[in-house]
Amino acid sequence: MARTIVITGAGAGLGRALARRFAALGETVVLLGRTLAKVEQVASEIGGHAVACDVGSPDSVRAAFAEIGDRFERIDVLINNAGVFEPFRIADATDAQIMQTVATNLCGPLLCVRSALPSIGAGGHIINVSSESVALPFPHLLVYQATKAGIERFSEGLDRELASDNIRVTCVRAGQMMDSDSTGLAVSPEVAMRFAQAAMANGLNLRERPISQYASVTEAFVAIVNMPADIHMGLVTLSARKPDA
Repeated sequence: MARTIVITGAGAGLGRALARRFAALGETVVLLGRTLAKVEQVASEIGGHAVACDVGSPDSVRAAFAEIGDRFERIDVLINNAGVFEPFRIADATDAQIMQTVATNLCGPLLCVRSALPSIGAGGHIINVSSESVALPFPHLLVYQATKAGIERFSEGLDRELASDNIRVTCVRAGQMMDSDSTGLAVSPEVAMRFAQAAMANGLNLRERPISQYASVTEAFVAIVNMPADIHMGLVTLSARKPDA
């Protein structure tokens, strides 16, 4: 029987790759995204269901999950993937940069879990996406790193909170990834250069670090949701490696 899998940030990147992979396995995929046209395009491609949702807005999240509740009997898997990644120094940060990063990366998963829980029954699974930057000295990412560290702590506590309801919670700490549509950082060349130079000063050569493919990373998520009921996967760490390593 097909499971209903809800994926946030499903219009591009890892979210889109996950939607494609789970749809190919015969699962019922619900794609959430801030730009409805983007998730509608992917949903049309894979036979999924598109729902507009700005995960950083409580009202938008409530409306999205109310719509999901009206259309589907239950949610089997919720993947909190939506995220904002933008390098900046705290001293230079705008209000919008700070607030959007925190709202999307940290508040988003909390709001989505809260609204999804009435539809997630025993045997359900929540997967939150974190980042390797939590454990590495990346510069200009303090706000991003703080939100991802918060998600890891949230996941750990949420797993304990929902254990008696037989709902599993997994946090995936993922490394850098891309696909054929990726064009690098969505920032100006100047910002990208400052980020790369600061990373090099911290011992991180961005040009030499391995990058995994979104399609490869999806296999880990498939394994997680298919794990036997007597196995718990709390924090799962995925890092890129060179194929010939």
